[in-house]
Amino acid sequence: MELYHRLALKLDKLPNRFPSTPSGVEFRMLAKVFAPEEALMACSMNLEPESAAAIAQRMGLDQKESRDTLKRMVAKGLVDLRKGEGEFTYALRPFVVGFYEGQLSRMDQEMAELFEQYYHETRGGVLRPAPALHRIIPVGRAVPFKVQIDPYEQATALLENALSWGVRDCICRKQQHLLGKGCDHALETCLVFAPVSHAFDRSKVDRAISKEEALRILQETEEAGLVHSSGNYRDGVEYICNCCTCCCGIMRGIADYGILNAVAHSDFQIALEEEKCSQCGVCVDRCHFHTLSIPDTVLTLELKHCVGCGLCVLSCPNEALHLERRGPDQVLIPPSDIREWRVQRGLAE
Repeated sequence: MELYHRLALKLDKLPNRFPSTPSGVEFRMLAKVFAPEEALMACSMNLEPESAAAIAQRMGLDQKESRDTLKRMVAKGLVDLRKGEGEFTYALRPFVVGFYEGQLSRMDQEMAELFEQYYHETRGGVLRPAPALHRIIPVGRAVPFKVQIDPYEQATALLENALSWGVRDCICRKQQHLLGKGCDHALETCLVFAPVSHAFDRSKVDRAISKEEALRILQETEEAGLVHSSGNYRDGVEYICNCCTCCCGIMRGIADYGILNAVAHSDFQIALEEEKCSQCGVCVDRCHFHTLSIPDTVLTLELKHCVGCGLCVLSCPNEALHLERRGPDQVLIPPSDIREWRVQRGLAE
């Protein structure tokens, strides 16, 4: 397992982190995912894209052999493939968000159990550093029309501005189902999109769809009570997760371990018009984060728990709830892109 120790240390030095455990379950999980030659290759790679030739030269390996290994790693979702100047480049993926999500088609009972053990032994350790891995995207219909909202805060704008769209099964829900846990929400709910045409036509994981179907799935997940979240940065967002606190590997950090900053809240929070509220309790059942309660026949808001998703607004039969922008002292502008996010998270260590 020495090779996987090295890989684990490499991954833990990345901004996304990969904390160690008392049992060493992380080494078994890495051995499940990476063949030895792939683990050795990953130990010598970086987050910044490089050519196969550069990686092979640094490792003292044959270029063709290295290129073949990297191609297999791309197919397994272990590294990112980019088109450089006249050649392809390859970049190491972190654990989450990264190569774990790339194991969707290979997720089986063993992998599900290894991840669950790792998650609980680390007590959601990858979720604790700031900035958070994910950021909540509010339901657009929950924000009053007169309130200004930035493009990165609008799920529909993210989809409208793309040129190709796809949908895939939720790996979190699939992992929980293999353990006999989770919920009955639909499995095919995670949206992906790209700024180029036909990006998902040949994908073995994503089902290519139209923009209209992507918008329809977005609305259906809202109505089903699933929370929108995505990468915690403003530009370069390529996916929208639609999940819940009983399955989501990120939002479970709030439910299981009280890590309130496991996911960055949106710039909005819930507001109540008391005169319209009938204390019916529908919104209480709708909220994943225990923000709403009716202890003494009066609806009470615990705003420190509100992530600003807006799902409760859609459920209110009396239109007594809406989202309002948080105060300036409560708003954290997300990093501009994934590179700035990595810098900020690295400094936070």
